[in-house]
Amino acid sequence: MKGQAARIHTRLRSVAGTAAAALMLAMATGFAAEKPVAPEHNPPGDIPDNQVFVTYRSSDGYELKAPEGWARRTTPHQVQFADKYDTIAVNIEDAATAPTLDVVKGQIVPKLQKEGRAVEIKGVSTVSRKSGTVIRILYNSNSEPNSVTSSQRRLENERFFYFHNGKLATLDLSAPLGADNADQWQLISDSFRWK
Repeated sequence: MKGQAARIHTRLRSVAGTAAAALMLAMATGFAAEKPVAPEHNPPGDIPDNQVFVTYRSSDGYELKAPEGWARRTTPHQVQFADKYDTIAVNIEDAATAPTLDVVKGQIVPKLQKEGRAVEIKGVSTVSRKSGTVIRILYNSNSEPNSVTSSQRRLENERFFYFHNGKLATLDLSAPLGADNADQWQLISDSFRWK
């Protein structure tokens, strides 16, 4: 009986050690194991083709078109427009130079993957917009958990970088994965211009 108790005790210590090791590994990797949530069939979030857009002018020296009627939240050097599952956000910061493609790929993308929720990069490239050539990141991610239900949605995102006279604007567009917003996102990203 004593031998059996000793074997059970040894086994429990081994299991506890394995659990502790798994916990330490998770802590060391920053709990980066969040898995992508499944995209929805027929997801909500399409911006209607007949959506009216209005010009938003910022005291930070830029303007862009945003959908009329969307909720707007502003803080210093930031603005966000939201409607249900769609968001448009602009963040302004000081920068000595425009980011290069190498800087975006080597520094900004890894930070986005580390700090985001199950981020999956789909592409990083330069694209032409009416204000000039800008860098765009295409990626999918999980949404923040719903404050009531804790449920999440899989999102598709586009991030643009616009630089002018020591200021860098980051424009983020997001919607449920599979929503058809290509034309509207083109309109919004084309409309950004420094004043």
